[in-house]
Amino acid sequence: MIKPPSEQHPRRTPAAFAFEDDGSPGRTQTDPQPVQPRKPASFSGEVVLTSDEDDPFLNPEKDIPPVPVALPRQRRTSFAKIALGAFGLLFSLAFGLWTDSLIRNLFTRADWLGYTALAALGIGILAVIAIVVRETAGMMRLAAVQTIKAEAEAAILETKPAKARALVKSLEHLLAAKPETARGRATLKAAETDIIDAPHLVALAERELLAPLDRQARGLILNASKRVSIVTAVSPRAIVDLLYVLYEASRLIRAMAELYGGRPGTLGMIRLMRDVLAHLAVTGSIAVGDSLVQQVLGHGLASKLSARLGEGVINGLMTARIGIAAMDLCRPLAFRALKRPGIGDFIGDLTPSMTPKSNGGQG
Repeated sequence: MIKPPSEQHPRRTPAAFAFEDDGSPGRTQTDPQPVQPRKPASFSGEVVLTSDEDDPFLNPEKDIPPVPVALPRQRRTSFAKIALGAFGLLFSLAFGLWTDSLIRNLFTRADWLGYTALAALGIGILAVIAIVVRETAGMMRLAAVQTIKAEAEAAILETKPAKARALVKSLEHLLAAKPETARGRATLKAAETDIIDAPHLVALAERELLAPLDRQARGLILNASKRVSIVTAVSPRAIVDLLYVLYEASRLIRAMAELYGGRPGTLGMIRLMRDVLAHLAVTGSIAVGDSLVQQVLGHGLASKLSARLGEGVINGLMTARIGIAAMDLCRPLAFRALKRPGIGDFIGDLTPSMTPKSNGGQG
């Protein structure tokens, strides 16, 4: 006899099953979990919120250390300058009284001696005036370069292109005597009314006007570094190395200033060299330290260079650092649209025979 379906499969009653969550076999889904009430607590001290400028999530570049860039030193009045000015004035008065007494004595002896002394005095005064004018013009050219650099930093932050266009005009006037910038000046003239964004206009001026000068500056640094590397590698005395490095460094700094339109006089050259040496001293680059040696050894040159040749390469790299610092100081615009050269860009050029070469796919 066939049973009905309800009798063949009896209905199953609901049941509860254990659910193993955290490895405890005895706990089920319906077990209540103990909740520990949190006791009230107080926070000691103040809660300081990070500003938007210092927030690394809003400004990721804040965590990247900036590359040391050479900047002009701030000129301040000191007691040494006051004393130097006072003694200079006193010496000028003493020299004037001595000159007056000398000319009077010469006139008492013979008139032609007095007139000869007056003529010599006039020629000397004219020469001093020419020297003062030349030095003042050199200082003004250096100041004009720094003024353009400061105006560029302010013009980039402006929303209107008026300041940026005035800056480009000043830069074109500064570099008007450079034939390498003729093409760039023509390009800026054609795009004068097309670009209304101030940062883009400044970037275009940097690429068109300063890119050819930057290539020449790199050539100046490389040639000076090679000469220093060769001479110091074969010179028999350390004093010869020092004097030649100073000679090449002064030539390089002057050539860099003339290249970027800030041709200095004697006083301007002394001030520029002080700024370069001060930058190298602050950044720790004036001494041949472990970092510079590691840059050379990191290219596998330790076993391939002799001691003297290694010293020549290191002196050449030191000259390259001086040239990069001079480039920072003399360049009328900071590096933004173009890449700033680094010390690593010159290692392969100073040691071309040590650079690995491809063998055409063999071996």
